[in-house]
Amino acid sequence: MALLNIDSALRRVKQQLKKIKPGQCIEVLSYKRNRGVSVTLLEDGRLHVRERGYEHNEWEVEQAGLSRLLKSIMKREFPRSRKLRVYRLDSPEQTERQKKIL
Repeated sequence: MALLNIDSALRRVKQQLKKIKPGQCIEVLSYKRNRGVSVTLLEDGRLHVRERGYEHNEWEVEQAGLSRLLKSIMKREFPRSRKLRVYRLDSPEQTERQKKIL
């Protein structure tokens, strides 16, 4: 997927979450692909959020609490970024794949 402005990335993640099936994942990466956040839809409708970058954390949240959590993560992980990459993945294991780092 193309680079997105950081202001529209959160909106795009919420739109993509409506289209994915349980077990699929949305991944948000910095321009250099060295920091990121992945959101996986679980079978019960909850979301598993994983942060990789400056800090390494994992959460399970309801869909209603996702916006607030993602905003705080994005401020911490992408403080000076203006462009982000948003990918839709078929499984959470694909987040561990080797990425081309710029």
